[in-house]
Amino acid sequence: MSEHRRKPPQPEGGGRAAARRAAQQRPGRGAGPARDVPTASPSGPYAEPPGPGGRSGARRAASRGSSGRGRGGGRPDKRLINYPRSDKDGWQRFVPSWKLVCGTALGFFAVVTAGAGIGIASVNTPDPNKAAQAQNNVFFWEDGTQMVATGGSMNRQIVPIDKIPKSMQNAVIAAENESFETDKGVDPMGIARAVWNMAKGGSTQGGSTITQQYVKNTYLDSDQTLKRKVTELFISIKLGVSEEKDTILAGYLNTAYYGRDAYGIQAAARAYFGKDCKDLTPSESAFLASVLKGPNLYNPDGGVGTAATPEKNTERAKERWAWVLDREVAVGRMQKSERDQFTEFPKIVDSEQARSLSGQTGYLVDTAKKYVMKVTGLTAEEMARGGYQIKTTFQKPKVDALVKAVEDTRNNFLDEKARPEYDTFVQFGAASVDVKSGAIVALYGGPGMDKKYFSNNADTLGVPVGSTWKPYVLAAAMRYGTQNSHGDGISADSKYNANDLTVINNRDGKPLRDASGKPFKQKNESTYPYGYVTLNEAMEKSINVPFAQLVFDVGHSKVREMAQATGILKDSMNPNDDASFALGTSTPSAIRMADSYATFAASGSHHDPFSVTSVQKDGKELPGFGAPKETRAMDDSIADNVTKVLENVIDNGTGTKVRKLGFTRPAAGKTGTTDQNKSAWFVGYTPELSTSVALFRTDPNSTDKKLISMNGVGGVDSIHGGDIPAAIWTEYMKEALKGSPVKDFPEAEKIGVTADASGAPSPSPSFSPSPSPSMPSPSASSSPPVSPSPSKGGKPTCKPWELYCIPDTSGGTNTGNTNGGPGGGPGGPSGSPSGSPSGKPGRPGGTSWGTSMGTSG
Repeated sequence: MSEHRRKPPQPEGGGRAAARRAAQQRPGRGAGPARDVPTASPSGPYAEPPGPGGRSGARRAASRGSSGRGRGGGRPDKRLINYPRSDKDGWQRFVPSWKLVCGTALGFFAVVTAGAGIGIASVNTPDPNKAAQAQNNVFFWEDGTQMVATGGSMNRQIVPIDKIPKSMQNAVIAAENESFETDKGVDPMGIARAVWNMAKGGSTQGGSTITQQYVKNTYLDSDQTLKRKVTELFISIKLGVSEEKDTILAGYLNTAYYGRDAYGIQAAARAYFGKDCKDLTPSESAFLASVLKGPNLYNPDGGVGTAATPEKNTERAKERWAWVLDREVAVGRMQKSERDQFTEFPKIVDSEQARSLSGQTGYLVDTAKKYVMKVTGLTAEEMARGGYQIKTTFQKPKVDALVKAVEDTRNNFLDEKARPEYDTFVQFGAASVDVKSGAIVALYGGPGMDKKYFSNNADTLGVPVGSTWKPYVLAAAMRYGTQNSHGDGISADSKYNANDLTVINNRDGKPLRDASGKPFKQKNESTYPYGYVTLNEAMEKSINVPFAQLVFDVGHSKVREMAQATGILKDSMNPNDDASFALGTSTPSAIRMADSYATFAASGSHHDPFSVTSVQKDGKELPGFGAPKETRAMDDSIADNVTKVLENVIDNGTGTKVRKLGFTRPAAGKTGTTDQNKSAWFVGYTPELSTSVALFRTDPNSTDKKLISMNGVGGVDSIHGGDIPAAIWTEYMKEALKGSPVKDFPEAEKIGVTADASGAPSPSPSFSPSPSPSMPSPSASSSPPVSPSPSKGGKPTCKPWELYCIPDTSGGTNTGNTNGGPGGGPGGPSGSPSGSPSGKPGRPGGTSWGTSMGTSG
């Protein structure tokens, strides 16, 4: 460098500036110790050669520079974290010291521990999600065995830990979480072991503990996010130290999914083995523990995907089943000797029979649910949420017997292939009630809801009952009397005109009138000239005319009062005060008819029909499900006398088919057939059971459910209550009462006065009614003339709402069947007189009351 570009001489100086200049000197390699330079001497023309140590020496010198004021050095800087390390050279400066490593590790652990503690303390255990709480309703037979589980959004029934067998608990713990009883909700070693086993390609018990799976099922959703995983971890740790292990294990087993639409161990036990979980064997428990690994791949029914065929799933399930049993031995939860007993894969029931509302089950459940809602006030939505354990009155052997009786009779009488225009759409409804309590022990509601027939024929309003209504007219007459008995009840020995086409009189003795002013005449099915017969005989042969007159003599309101006292609902009664009211145009259900007749069997004591004896929710009993309170519908003497009359129906009248088919027990009953043969009934009872059977035709796919005539059904001209319904009743009652002791009805004491109707050939022995002319063969011309205005009872023309009315074009007659089956007039042939049945039936789903047409037996 040229002289003229050299730096000018620097002034002398010291202190901090000199120290900085000294520290900034860069001695070269191999240089000796730096010389002291006089502070007052000028600088030489050239810099001194670098001292020994080169650049590294310079750095060390810089690091040793004074940190104090003025001249001289001091102690090196003290840093909290000596990194990069100041006491090392080169790459060694970046190797952390053991002190730094340990300090960092301890600091990290402290931070994580503090964070976890804060997280666990701050996280709140959420309320269980709705899906985890969702259950279905479980219905039980009268003997306590399970009928079906249905309703609710989940097929689940939560059971306590003491109802879950130890074999199931052991199988799940051995297969999924060996350390469950000792861990704190999470198992780090288990997670590491799972990862290691998966890396090796071997089997694994899973990384999550039972507690973690319980938390996932119960409290969280299924989102696969880091936040959910962390929350799951915190809640698991919290529950692991705060909850009892039994609570966690029961919670997991009750919320897990097992396939076959089964959530929880109870539903799974029913779905796969058709039994309660408390009855599971160790082998069955091992299978269910196997399915928990993944129902899609371990349910023998198969799953989704080509790898989940029934064959592959069954093979996997068998391997896993054996592994679970071996695992139980390995972890000390089963003895080897016990394990050796289980060599065959457990037998799994067919999936269709596990959970079904097929057959009568749907109708039984429907009846019980309606009763529960009526008693508790629960809505359909509340019932649908599930969780109710409902014990019913239904007895499975009796239900099976009733189903068999209907199916046998159907097969014997009907042939839809040979007679499709007649034998299709024939419907049956039946119910059987315990006489002493009113409990419904059996019913037949139809072909089955699984066959798309959802109407419960046992509980349908709309099928007119025909002459099975006549006992209420007789009972009311025995209780309240007639205008001829001066307030005294009458006996069944009272005589009434029974001839066909007899004029029916009002209570004032004047004949009913039709719209044209002509006297209204009641028609029988038969034209046989009965003359005057006792009410006993009229009931026996189901003759219409005497009861059409008797209802006016007693009063329609009194008959309604009597029927209602025995359990017939007011809304199901014909509201019209006409002659056909006595002949069965009302439309009670089969359940109500069976229960009502049970009042006669119980000597006038009545219990409303019921189908549920107890309901539990969350282990608590709901109130209101005791037996209905007993009421007195009528004096026992009246009920017993009605029974005596109805015994004659079975022994000598239209119900003799019962005896011909071999039923020998004491029994009473009544046949019923309606206008145009659109329905036929038989209602009968013994001292133990009261049973009703209804037969009718209606197209279940039609919108109006209109009744169709049964003329031609079974290859016969007409169907009567004493035919198919009586046959079903007999077969069922023989089986339902098999093995029970034979009981007799109470002896009927003589009651009432003999109050013959006007025109009877002989006066009453107990009093003398006002004389009136004899009317052995009444006609319109023999009736006294009256005002042309129509009376309350006769309505020969049809109204728009009278759907089944046939306009009267014969001078105001009221047609009707005479008989409901075998039986004839005095001295006449046995069997039903031929003729077109009459009356006016209603229809299922709606009510249409007859006003001009009669019905009969």
